[in-house]
Amino acid sequence: MGFARPPSITQLYRMHIQQAATGPLPQIWGGIECTINRVGNQYLDQCQYSGHYNRGRTDLDLIAGLGLRMLRYPVLWEKHQPQQHQPGDWTFVNTQLAHMQQCGITPIVGLVHHGSGPAWVNFFDGSFEQGLARYVYEVATRFPHLEYYTPVNEPLTTARFCGLYGHWYPHKKDDFSFYTILLAECKATVLAMQAIRQINPEAKLVQTEDLGKCYSTPLLQYQAQMENHRRWLSYDLLCGRVNEAHPMWPVLMEAGMEADAVLWFTENFCVPWVAGFNYYITSERYLDENLHHYPEEYHGGNSRHRYADIEVVRSPLDEPHGPEVLLREAAAHLRLPLAVTECHLNAGREDQIRWFHRMVQIAAQLNREGIPIKAVTAWAVLGLWGWNRLVTQPGGDYETGVFKYCGGSMQPTAIAHYIKKIIAHQNCTHPLLTGEGWWQRPDRLRYGTPKIVSMQVNKPKPDAAPLLILGKSGTLGAAFARICAQRHIHHVVLSRADVDLTQTSQIAHTLQGLKPWAVVNATGYVRVDDAEKDADVCFAVNTDAAVEVARQCAALDVPYLNFSTDLVFDGSKEEPYMESDAVNPLNIYGRSKAMAEEQILQVHPQALIVRTAAFFGPWDVHNFAHHTLQSLQNGQTVQAAADVAMSPTYVPHLVDACLQLLMDGAAGVRHLTNGEVLSWADAARKVAAVAGYSPHQVQEQEAKQIDWAAARPRYSALGTQFHSAMPSFDQALQEWAAAVLDVAVKRWIA
Repeated sequence: MGFARPPSITQLYRMHIQQAATGPLPQIWGGIECTINRVGNQYLDQCQYSGHYNRGRTDLDLIAGLGLRMLRYPVLWEKHQPQQHQPGDWTFVNTQLAHMQQCGITPIVGLVHHGSGPAWVNFFDGSFEQGLARYVYEVATRFPHLEYYTPVNEPLTTARFCGLYGHWYPHKKDDFSFYTILLAECKATVLAMQAIRQINPEAKLVQTEDLGKCYSTPLLQYQAQMENHRRWLSYDLLCGRVNEAHPMWPVLMEAGMEADAVLWFTENFCVPWVAGFNYYITSERYLDENLHHYPEEYHGGNSRHRYADIEVVRSPLDEPHGPEVLLREAAAHLRLPLAVTECHLNAGREDQIRWFHRMVQIAAQLNREGIPIKAVTAWAVLGLWGWNRLVTQPGGDYETGVFKYCGGSMQPTAIAHYIKKIIAHQNCTHPLLTGEGWWQRPDRLRYGTPKIVSMQVNKPKPDAAPLLILGKSGTLGAAFARICAQRHIHHVVLSRADVDLTQTSQIAHTLQGLKPWAVVNATGYVRVDDAEKDADVCFAVNTDAAVEVARQCAALDVPYLNFSTDLVFDGSKEEPYMESDAVNPLNIYGRSKAMAEEQILQVHPQALIVRTAAFFGPWDVHNFAHHTLQSLQNGQTVQAAADVAMSPTYVPHLVDACLQLLMDGAAGVRHLTNGEVLSWADAARKVAAVAGYSPHQVQEQEAKQIDWAAARPRYSALGTQFHSAMPSFDQALQEWAAAVLDVAVKRWIA
């Protein structure tokens, strides 16, 4: 195949150094998590899980709206050529690539993303390499304007998962398979670029690989050293650097590789235009033979030693580490322009912002030093599924990305707003940047005993805008303050003595003085039965005061969160109430909340109203779970209504979900509970079971037997028309039980 020879390593490096000198900040790229991997005979497709195939151009419009102009985008082999001799369906990708041109987005086209190719090829007979070259020639012929390609994403990672760990097809677990697969992927990359350059001689290789490193105790340095040589192997092969003098040569020969197959790359090298690295919080590993320090699921080893393999971030390390260290090592080893081609963190929004901000800071600093970092890529733009189980099962847990899946559509998150500002202004501050990320805090540590060396942290600024929490002494207000402190979210929590919400002047003065980035109103009149005789006070607190705070927030363009209740409904439905269902409260308390909802959204249309119900949590005693447990501990029978259906809510989960919604700029009415529809008797039985008591100690009764002054709906379970932001009730109970036990132990010790 005839093709134009790409620029040399030296030429590329000099070119990008010159660019870095004139513009030290990296570009911001985007990327869609698009893995199509095979487990057994089943293909698992991330774009199918995200619904991208159904939304198509709508997603691209959202991405373009951020200002992103480079996007890692899939034109995957498995999707477009599932049968060897049958034409694939190109309709979707035709439309998408055309729309990208209209939006001003340049795609970096991915061809194999953690995959093993269609079912008619394999890694062991040359069909993968030759097949990919033929497929990409068709891609280049159909779309000759495409310039940037990633033929095989993270070949080393894919080879490990397919050939060494057995997670993905062909599910091998031996060195021969691992290195055979890696050589096949790298050869396929070279042949693919040769084929592409027959159509477009200017085509550029944007290669990607995991930016990992292995650390160890002195005993295991031999293993760490081998893995640290191995981490460069895909790049060294592509650059034609692997020969008899290479440190991995004896390893390759011992594994059964043919010398000619390895030396082929010295004559058929393909230097990347940019060396992309995907850095994750778990990319750096620590090996320790002291197995007793670590849970059994981390135990492994080699033919010489047994050892634990753990995340460096969870165990302190006595030597420099982190993305800055690793990018410097990559630059020194490769002498190529670099890019962070995946930057993603599964965490709260504040930590997602801190993580991305830190990566941009590192890239900018390295550029200023003359180490060319081309871009930082906001990865998983649409989120991702199932990576908590390494994509070994269909679907799986969802991780939000730049956008979040919500009711069938994608909605921007806090990180989306932040990235848009970075792109627009090339510099950006945010009140959430003042705290330390979880990976920087001492509570990240779980295992081991080495010395602590902290990563660089962001010190809080005295003038940073806080989150204002109203309701210091209440269950919700105290929980917000506690969790904000845990998540290093700068906040101010005020009591009724600090600010009287019935006084307009005090509210205005407080907001003008603190200049909060958002306000959480966790105050309220909560005594449902007393409200029947105390209606004026109930309406004054739940309606009038809440509406006035909303009005003052609207005047200053400050986001506002107010809480409502399942008691705004009358119980006439027999299925969970959705956000769009009409309200019809049966009691004074419910009316005060329903009226507040209506008036708040009138004066502050961007306000967030969260309906919830049946609180329980580990930090107060005024909830059904605590009362149930206390009765059981005292040997008493628990009596609970069996004919009233509701949805319990674990307070820590509620607070976390509310904070995410606030940071994302959510508005309108949202239902937040732990999802399950239960009677009070069913809930009590589940509490008994998780606490180690017999569910038979719960006695059912009818609601009419309970001395309630205020009418209650017989059915007030809450559902949601949005993507659920809350874990299950069973998970909530497990966390509650563990937290209650922890609190009890601490009290006993004290």
